Amino acid sequence: MSKTRPHSMAHIARRMFELLEPICLVTFFADECNDELAALGHRTYWDGYFASRAAPLGRVPAQVVHAAFYNFADGEVARHIPSAWETIPPEASLAARERGSAASLRRILGDELTDSPGLVRAADLTTRAATNAPMVGRVMYAGMRSLPVPGDPVARLWHSATMLREHRGDGHIAALVGAGIGGTEAHVLSALDMGIHPPESFGRVHHLPKERLAAVMDGLRERGLVDIEGGFTDAGRETKRRVEALTDELATPPYEALSQAELTELIAALEPITAAVVAAGSQ
Repeated sequence: MSKTRPHSMAHIARRMFELLEPICLVTFFADECNDELAALGHRTYWDGYFASRAAPLGRVPAQVVHAAFYNFADGEVARHIPSAWETIPPEASLAARERGSAASLRRILGDELTDSPGLVRAADLTTRAATNAPMVGRVMYAGMRSLPVPGDPVARLWHSATMLREHRGDGHIAALVGAGIGGTEAHVLSALDMGIHPPESFGRVHHLPKERLAAVMDGLRERGLVDIEGGFTDAGRETKRRVEALTDELATPPYEALSQAELTELIAALEPITAAVVAAGSQ
C-alpha cells in the first residue's frame, strides 16, 4: 500500500478504534465472559480479568503484567497474579475469555447479523490488518499474535479486534511514557477530557487511597497540567491532545495492509455491527 496518506491513515486509525472498541468491550461488560471465568473457579471479576488478559504473555510475574498493562496502581496486579493461575491454567482462562466474548457477540447481534456476509467480510479484513503489523516494541500485541486465530467468524472478529486493541494500547503507553504521564495520571487526564469533575471521582481511580490521589493531583498541578480547582490548564489539554494524536499515528501500521477500497469496505461492514453492540451498552 502507498505510504503517502499519513494524515488520512491517522484518521482511519481513530475511526477503526471507534468501531472496534465496543466489540472488544463485550469481554468486560457482558455477562457471558464473566460467567465463563467464574465457572472455571475465579473468585472475583478481577481475578478473571488479570488471568485471562495476561495469559498470552505466559506465566510471567506480577511485575511484568504491571509493566505491560501500565495503568493499574502499584500492588493491584500482585493481588491477582500469579495466584489466579495457581489452580486455573492461563490457557483455560484464555479459552474461557474467547468463548464468553464470542457468545456475547452472538447474543447481541442476533442471527441476522451473526450469519451475514458483512460480518464474515469484516472478520476477514480485520484479521488481515491485525496479523500484518510489526511486533517490535508491542508486548501485549505480540502476545496476542502468538495465539491461533479462531476459525469461527464471530470469534475471529472478536479475537482480531482485540489484537488491534492491544496493538493500539501498546502505542498509547509509548505515547504516555514519552509525555511523562504515569498510569494514574493518565486516568485523571482522561476523566477531565470526559468532563468528570472532580477527576478523582472517576471509576478507575476513586478507590485509591486519598493520600495517593492527592499526590497525583499535586504532581499534575506542579507540572502545570491541572489548575488549583482540579481542571485542565491549557498546557494539560494540549498534552492530552498530543498523546491522543500520537496514539492514532502509532496505531496506523495494521491498516497499511489494506487498500483504500478495503478500508472503506471494512468500515461499512463494521458500522451496523458496532451500532448493535453499542445499543446493547458496550461502549
